[in-house]
Amino acid sequence: MRFVFLGTGTSAGVPAIGCDCPVCSSADPRDHRTRTSAFLHLIDPQGHERVILIDTSPDLRAQALRERLRRCDAILFTHNHVDHTFGLDEVRRFNAVQKTPISIYAEAKTMGDLRRVFAHIFDKDKNVNDSFVASLIPYQIEPEKPFDLYGLRVTPLRILHGKLGILGYRFDVLDKASAAAESRLPLAYCTDVSGIPPETWKHLRGLKTLVLDALRHRKHQTHLCVDEAVTVAENVGAEETYFVHMSHDLPHAQTNAELPDGIRLAHDGLVLGQLETIGPAAG
Repeated sequence: MRFVFLGTGTSAGVPAIGCDCPVCSSADPRDHRTRTSAFLHLIDPQGHERVILIDTSPDLRAQALRERLRRCDAILFTHNHVDHTFGLDEVRRFNAVQKTPISIYAEAKTMGDLRRVFAHIFDKDKNVNDSFVASLIPYQIEPEKPFDLYGLRVTPLRILHGKLGILGYRFDVLDKASAAAESRLPLAYCTDVSGIPPETWKHLRGLKTLVLDALRHRKHQTHLCVDEAVTVAENVGAEETYFVHMSHDLPHAQTNAELPDGIRLAHDGLVLGQLETIGPAAG
């Protein structure tokens, strides 16, 4: 399995419009951050290539072109904020290329919001013109109720984004005996975090990889700051932790040099792991 960071920036992106700060004007490509999203790329137990997308950022088209993505089999949504959903229209190109619908997974509130915002997709028959829209198969999910997807066990996790309850995800190999030694699984993906409820901590144990929100050095009401994210990462104790959803307050090289061992900033296009078969297992 490969885990690829499509975007690692906060809602404004980096560079931010109208800003000439050192990070926004940096020549280091790792300081250029599109809106946060990621995907898992694997070969399922039946030998088929699969891509599982986490969120559809407004930058999805550019991200997909950069990574030469040619398919999308499933989308896991964390929550309905613009920087995590407004690229949903772009997945219609994957429908056209692979000639199959795409399964989408979200909890009830997020699914309802998607249906409202993207009514032209979900209620296509009401469009004035017969438009080219995405073909989606919606599945409603709940925190702490795992489901199986292409040889992976996916566990939705309740995390807090300010006062809003949203989802993170934990990924495990179903057939642990056949998991490759170099695999980055179990992996938990937790963006837009400000707090972790007590019931979620047990799902963050035994991780090889943790992906975690770290907005900036100053505290924020709806995101972890760097010091808070480091504390969470150290409590989780994953082998490796990668921070995402960073603002232009965090220069990549300087911030990484200040972080503890095993904890670092991710950057757009960063790839973890290698493409290999997941299985054999029911997917």
